[in-house]
Amino acid sequence: MKAWTGALATAVSLLAAGAAMAGDKVGKDCTFNGKKLWGKVQFVTSSPDLKIEVVNSFPDLKVMHVNSFPDACGKWQVVTSFPDLKVQIVTSFPDIKIQYVSSFPGVP
Repeated sequence: MKAWTGALATAVSLLAAGAAMAGDKVGKDCTFNGKKLWGKVQFVTSSPDLKIEVVNSFPDLKVMHVNSFPDACGKWQVVTSFPDLKVQIVTSFPDIKIQYVSSFPGVP
C-alpha cells in the first residue's frame, strides 16, 4: 500500500510539473513576468519588454486596439511615447502569441 501511495504521489507531481512547463504563458491576472498586458503600447525594433508573434489561432492573449481607455486585459492603445509596455513583433521564439480581435479581448 505504501509503495502504491508513493507511486501515486510521484505521478501527480510529474503531471503538475508538466502542466506548469506547458502551462499558460499569460497569468489569470493578465500579466507576463510581472508586466501587465493592457495599457499604452509602443512597437519597437529593439530592447522590447515583450516579444510577440501574431497568430490566427491558439493565442496566449487576444488583443483589441482601442483609441482610449486601455483599462482591461488585452486592450492596447498604440502610442509613440511614454508607453506602459514596449513590444517587438517576431516570427520565431516569442514570449507570447497574440491574436487581434474586434471584441472580447483578454486571456482565452
